[in-house]
Amino acid sequence: MCVKCDYTIHRASHHFGWNRDFEPVLTARPGSTIHFECLDSSGGQFDASSTVEHVPTLDFDKVNPVTGPVYVEGAMPGDALKITLRHFEPSGLGWTANIPGFGLLADQFTEPALHIWKYDAALMAPALYGPGGRVPLKPFAGTIGVAPAEPGLHSVVPPRRVGGNLDIRDLAAGTTLYLPVEVEGALFSIGDTHAAQGDGEVCGTAIESRMDVEATIELIKYARLESPRFTTPGPVTRHLDEAGYEVTTGVGPDLMTAARESVMRMVDLLAADHGLKPVDAYMLCSVCGDLRISEIVDMPNWVVSFYFPRIVFN
Repeated sequence: MCVKCDYTIHRASHHFGWNRDFEPVLTARPGSTIHFECLDSSGGQFDASSTVEHVPTLDFDKVNPVTGPVYVEGAMPGDALKITLRHFEPSGLGWTANIPGFGLLADQFTEPALHIWKYDAALMAPALYGPGGRVPLKPFAGTIGVAPAEPGLHSVVPPRRVGGNLDIRDLAAGTTLYLPVEVEGALFSIGDTHAAQGDGEVCGTAIESRMDVEATIELIKYARLESPRFTTPGPVTRHLDEAGYEVTTGVGPDLMTAARESVMRMVDLLAADHGLKPVDAYMLCSVCGDLRISEIVDMPNWVVSFYFPRIVFN
């Protein structure tokens, strides 16, 4: 329990999707600090005893639950919420899955796979993966947003102008996020917490892990913000870059094809060098490797690079 928080919202107060007509579970003053109890992206469908046989039974109507919504007093369309992420309280348990039909290389990895992670929630030491792998952890919220102006229920799966399933790994403790407000009260919600993720989340899942989040919500009037923006408190790769990277590339006229090729080549490299099954290498890329656009000006070909941190196997 957060002794410095003004409010607590328990994980039972969650919803699926975004809707301007959802009843708020809390009305908060700007400047309030709130303790959110968040569920993992499966909504508790996976636990420590789950096996690969449970992956095809995943109920997609119950994925990505978000805790809230919070009605922020005085928030009106054209304003912005300023959300400072104060603290994450991890659970010590997580999962990563290859879900058939989902992910950047879904056409190549058609069978389900599941890895259950157990990590020290107090020390947050790197989590073990396969023979010799240790993945540095960095808790963050994958889904964080406010209600869109358009009426009706909107899926929680895609990111939106007002936030949502952004899956930006740098929305971690100390980061300040700004979200455009489209409806009165904003109706802020948060969830889909992760223990670690690479930029791109290439297999479609990270280390999905239930956590509590403490955040301060402030109001900026007349901000006229067009889309989310955020400020980090310092470097964003220091937990990964101490031993350098192995990097593979994709080169060609289509960014998506180049992205796929760069990941495929890293999967092949990790499988060959570390004895991983290709699907295990693929899931590992999703939790700690980074997709980057290296060059997008020298037409007709662009360069996409995939960076894998060497520290994982050092």
